Amino acid sequence: MGMDPTTPQVACFEAGIKFGSLYHQFAGTPVSPDSADSLAAAIEEAIENQPHCESVTVEVREAPLREAIAAAGADYTELTGRFLDVSMVIDYEGCVVETSMAMEDGYPLMQVDSVSE
Repeated sequence: MGMDPTTPQVACFEAGIKFGSLYHQFAGTPVSPDSADSLAAAIEEAIENQPHCESVTVEVREAPLREAIAAAGADYTELTGRFLDVSMVIDYEGCVVETSMAMEDGYPLMQVDSVSE
């Protein structure tokens, strides 16, 4: 039998759960520059419903969004991580984890930025 996870470990796990649901729940959603702000707000509010989630901030990267739509010759495109910058704060039993997702080398990288008890 292993040891029980520490509070910071559980807090980081909770952050991972939130990112997984955020990314996979909304990837593929039709998005246009006109609907980007309301979609970002809906994502924030949906993920903030989850346990231990203090705050979620979603910003749509509008330039890449407009470029993708122009390249496709359409009025909208499907939401992917490359169009989002996300930050999230998880508070699990007083352990606060700050996380983010941003583009790095063409990939939407999710990471733990800080852990404080």
